[in-house]
Amino acid sequence: MPKRLETFIESVILASRWLLVIFYLGLAVALAVYAMTFGVKLFDFISRVFVIDEADSILKMLGLIDAALVASLVVMVIISGYENFVSRFDDENQVHWLGEIDAGSLKIKVASTIVAISSIHLLQIFLNTERYSGETLMWYTIIHLAFVFSALFLAFIDRISAMTKSLGKKAAGAPSKSA
Repeated sequence: MPKRLETFIESVILASRWLLVIFYLGLAVALAVYAMTFGVKLFDFISRVFVIDEADSILKMLGLIDAALVASLVVMVIISGYENFVSRFDDENQVHWLGEIDAGSLKIKVASTIVAISSIHLLQIFLNTERYSGETLMWYTIIHLAFVFSALFLAFIDRISAMTKSLGKKAAGAPSKSA
């Protein structure tokens, strides 16, 4: 009886991963809504391209780039999260461009994208410095540097982890030196 109970509990726990699909579908809906806001920003930019100055044009384009990075981040999380935690895609050729993204490399890609998004926001702020106090600019810069250091630290941890795994595989495959 205890073994059947254990098997049942393990089955329920394993099946619970399918609840993640709700989150991934929700992110897909959120991405569609975000695509509509991107369309509004793009239309606004196109309709005013000949009446705005170069600095405003750059700011609008940076906003579009920022939106594209956020959308890419959402897609990356949806696809790799589904593939890593729920189920493999039946046709691997559909997602061959994704490559191997495990949870560790996903964290690094997410952190890198966050740093890129933060960089764009910081650039937008620096192009409008007259709107911000020196203290506000300092805090935006500190927050950006925190993102940068976090991404670097995650990459460092991932590198150490990969080296540790590599050394473990070599040690497991090495012949023992017993005489």
